Amino acid sequence: MLELIKKSLLASLGAAVITKKKVNNATRHFVEQGKLSKEEADKLADTLVESGKKQWDEIQDKVTEIIKKGLENLDIVKKADFQNLIEKVENLEKRITLLEDQIKDEKDQ
Repeated sequence: MLELIKKSLLASLGAAVITKKKVNNATRHFVEQGKLSKEEADKLADTLVESGKKQWDEIQDKVTEIIKKGLENLDIVKKADFQNLIEKVENLEKRITLLEDQIKDEKDQ
């Protein structure tokens, strides 16, 4: 019976994001009907919340993976690569300035 209640609660609450308050409200109904004891309801609530957290983490991981693959397919430069290019350009600008100053000094002599 407990497993059936657990499955029906997961289905009715969406299972992806389950807050302790939502679960307690749902399990209180079963306690009032005498289908669960308070201890069983508390244990069920903890189990459902943990299951919801795990499912949410899995969803986040999948979404992150999909986004990464999508960005790779779009051929968008990574932030670290972009920063590296900025540093290289800045270094080249400094070298050009030094070389221009050298040439100017040589002409002035």
